[in-house]
Amino acid sequence: MSDDVTVLEDEIEAYADGTVARVRVLSVPTSDRFEDGIKYAYHYGEAGADDPIIRFDNHHGVHELHLGGETFEIDYPGLAEIFRAWRAALPEEKRNDW
Repeated sequence: MSDDVTVLEDEIEAYADGTVARVRVLSVPTSDRFEDGIKYAYHYGEAGADDPIIRFDNHHGVHELHLGGETFEIDYPGLAEIFRAWRAALPEEKRNDW
């Protein structure tokens, strides 16, 4: 990882049912792709699966919502709002872990 990239948050939880939840937030240099200087991913899915159950990210500089194999470009309301939307989409019994 580059010296100018800082891991702000990186947490993962593997569940007995074979699903995995991961939150990863990086501070990156401000650029046209990452205007806020933040790169993030909020992921929930089957371990090892090609497609997530749900994931919010901006890996390519565009804010996206991934639902299964479908990808939707979304407006960016802020990191806290993205986290709340992701957490609300988790199965109820897993929300307390986050």
